Amino acid sequence: MTNASQSHIESVGTPGGEARIHWYPAAGKPRLVLALGHGAGGGVEARDLAALAAALPGSGVTVALVEQPWRVAGRKVAPAPKALDEAWRALWPALAAPGLPVVAGGRSAGARVACRTARELGAAAVLALSFPLHPPGRPEKSRADELTGTGLPVLVVQGARDPFGRPEEFPSGSAPVAVPFGDHGFAVPKKADITQEDALAVITGAVAEWLAGLRLG
Repeated sequence: MTNASQSHIESVGTPGGEARIHWYPAAGKPRLVLALGHGAGGGVEARDLAALAAALPGSGVTVALVEQPWRVAGRKVAPAPKALDEAWRALWPALAAPGLPVVAGGRSAGARVACRTARELGAAAVLALSFPLHPPGRPEKSRADELTGTGLPVLVVQGARDPFGRPEEFPSGSAPVAVPFGDHGFAVPKKADITQEDALAVITGAVAEWLAGLRLG
C-alpha cells in the first residue's frame, strides 16, 4: 500500500518546460528511490507504473513517477530522444534530493531514456519495462546496444506478446522477466489463462524481488 497521505507532486523546470514528479514515499524507512518515466504513447497513469507505485512503498521503496514536459504541456507527440534525455537530466537532482540511491527506469521510451543516461547520472541500476527492442516488424532495427551498454545492473520486464520485442528476442545476458500473454502495455486478453491482476502481480513481484537483492553502496 502507498502512503497516500504523504504522496505529492513536485514541479521541476527543464529545458523543455515544466516537468512533474509524482512522489509515492516509502511507508517506512526508505531504502532507495525508483524513478520511472512514461512512454511516448501515454503518461504516468500506465497500468504497470501505477501498479508499482501502489505496491512498492510498503517494502521501503520510494517511487517517483516522472511526467515529461511534453506530457505536462498537453502535447500528444513526444519530442526527439535528445529532448527527452535533456529533461531527464534536468530532473535528476530532484530525484536524488532525498539522499538515497536512485534506480532509473521507465516503460518503453522512458526505459530508453533511463538506459542512455543512467551511468552518467550515477544511477544504481536500471529497470526497463516494455523495452522497445525494435520497431514492430523491424527486428533488424535493434536498440539492444542501449540496453546492454548501461554498465549497470538491469532488469527487463517484457510482455510475451510485445510487438516491440518478445522476451526470446533479447540478447543473452539481458533475458527479461516475461509477463504471460502481455502486450506492449502489459494488457492481457480476456480469454488468457491469467487475469490482468495476475499479470500486474508478475511485474510488481519481480521488481520487488530484484530491488531487494540489489547491492547499494
